[in-house]
Amino acid sequence: MKKLALYPVEKIDELTSPEAHEDISVLSSALNVFTDFKKVTPMVIESSTSAVKVEHLMQKSHVRLKLVIDDKDRFIGLVSFESLHNQEILKRVAAGHQRDHLSVADFMIPKEDLKAIDFEDLSYARIGDVIETLQSAGQQHCLVVDRSNHAIRGVLSANDIARRLKLAVDVSTPNSFASIFEVIANIQQPAVLQTTQPHY
Repeated sequence: MKKLALYPVEKIDELTSPEAHEDISVLSSALNVFTDFKKVTPMVIESSTSAVKVEHLMQKSHVRLKLVIDDKDRFIGLVSFESLHNQEILKRVAAGHQRDHLSVADFMIPKEDLKAIDFEDLSYARIGDVIETLQSAGQQHCLVVDRSNHAIRGVLSANDIARRLKLAVDVSTPNSFASIFEVIANIQQPAVLQTTQPHY
């Protein structure tokens, strides 16, 4: 063994990241914008959790999507920051619901209303294909399923795609996602991926 040299870092102020050095385009593999649950622990929330509390936590942590589970840790749906936005909560209150009684279950998209891309299809797809698919389906997020193992493998997000492609698009509001699709449409017109209904 040998002792390694130690160097001063006082004049260094930049952090290296894989994304900073990858040349990503709409022609790149879709796996570059895929959040793989084999590598990243999925962000989950129990359906009974207070909607107001979760909206605050998601805003504070800049999280836009959580997978919803029941009290037995079974996947039952998705909830997005947009669906939990304060305006949506106020609409429910105006309709007669008590703010403190609203839970994640009141705002989530149940799994029976979700469609997903199969991981095997995704592994051969390009980023442009994913964007076209999300646009065609009118979705900001899309699950990826491993049908051979009967499991949810990961998730795709229009917000992540815009960030990875370094698009000059404000993604702070739901309407801004249309701008992402418009930018990409001017670059390429890829084929739409065939989506499949998850069987859970």
